[in-house]
Amino acid sequence: MIVTTTQTVEGFQVAEYLGIVAGEAILGANIMRDLFAGLTDIFGGRSGAYEQELGKARETALREMEERAAERGASAVIGVDLDYEVINNMLMVTASGTAVRLG
Repeated sequence: MIVTTTQTVEGFQVAEYLGIVAGEAILGANIMRDLFAGLTDIFGGRSGAYEQELGKARETALREMEERAAERGASAVIGVDLDYEVINNMLMVTASGTAVRLG
C-alpha cells in the first residue's frame, strides 16, 4: 500500500475517496528508562531508549492506519499526518490520512 504525506500520488489518479483512517499507539514508559533518560537530559546526549520507543509507536500507528485503509479496499493513504503527545508519562502517536482507491 502506498502511504504518503502528499495529496496526490505521482503517475496515479484518485478514483475514489474512501474516508479518513487513523491508527493510534500509546506506550507506557518504564521507570528505570525514565531515570536514565533524565540523566541523559542532565548530562547531554540523546536518549536512545526513548528514540526506540518513539520509533515503535510510530510504526504501530502507521501499520494500524494501513490495516484500516485496507479493510475499506484502499490502495493508498494520502495526506498522512503524524501527531505526537505525552499524556501522564505515556507516549501517544497518532497517524491519520485519507484512504483512497487509485486508478
